[in-house]
Amino acid sequence: MKEIIIGSRGSKLALWQSEWVKARLEALDPGVKVRIEIFKTQGDVRTDVPLASIGGQGVFTKELEVALLDRRVDVAVHSLKDLPTITPEGLAITATPEREDPRDALVLRAGAGVEADTISALAEGAVVGTSSLRRIAQLRHLRPDVRIKDLRGNVDTRLRKLDAGEYDALILASAGLRRLGFGGRISAAIGQDEMISAVGQGSLGIETRSDDEETNALVSRLDDPRTRAAVTAERALLRSLGGGCQVPIAAHATVGGGRLSIAGLVAALDGSRVLRESLEGDAADAKRVGEDLAARLLERGAGELLTESNAQVPRADGRGQI
Repeated sequence: MKEIIIGSRGSKLALWQSEWVKARLEALDPGVKVRIEIFKTQGDVRTDVPLASIGGQGVFTKELEVALLDRRVDVAVHSLKDLPTITPEGLAITATPEREDPRDALVLRAGAGVEADTISALAEGAVVGTSSLRRIAQLRHLRPDVRIKDLRGNVDTRLRKLDAGEYDALILASAGLRRLGFGGRISAAIGQDEMISAVGQGSLGIETRSDDEETNALVSRLDDPRTRAAVTAERALLRSLGGGCQVPIAAHATVGGGRLSIAGLVAALDGSRVLRESLEGDAADAKRVGEDLAARLLERGAGELLTESNAQVPRADGRGQI
């Protein structure tokens, strides 16, 4: 019996995602045995500082990719939004299964008797928890009066801090909450017209070695073409802008009837300026559509905004500020 080893982070969400992939691979081929090996990434270890200060995108994936290249594991399961847009030589994103809800979620304190179905409905001066620069920039633009407080830890920890009164509201990914059974805690799913989600949000990226033909043949059966086209456009935009989690870039694409629609955003970290554009094109040419939208944003001054924002990002050595 062939054995496939999946590399995974140890968080509840990462393990849920890896167990989901494990179950489907075993269902596709009963002759395959799949087991999960847990790794600690830099992002899991450095929980004492803001995420952007230790590198942003890639801090949750590098150790898994090294294990793949060293042939210690055969498959790595990632939240696609954590994966850098340039894949290391010898590796490939072999499957992007059907996407979960990509929207951000507004989560209010349990039992507080407060209701808000949009960001604009939050109380004046509310304390909102998030560690995402993308969310921070859009939130500051929409609600300059709210107080933003850094938020790290797993979903359970974040919700516990919220309910203990450390925050009035959190902004989290709807997908993670739903996958972990916390869908009932979503006070409101934030529409893309109010806050554009992260590139690849709600999607899984299943990574393998390019030369592992037997594993690739099985893993590729989990790929969803519509999700693949949407995230290809989003990641092409991000790559063309030269950004990651360290600068406020957002993109969301949808596919239907062979057409792809994508909205993209670049913002100043303080929320003072927001550039937003959208574009439609052939889903079969998703990469070009994303690149063309990035070019439009650059024509409007996105490069200058990104340079300014990057200079304000907090660094592990203390340089930069929010």
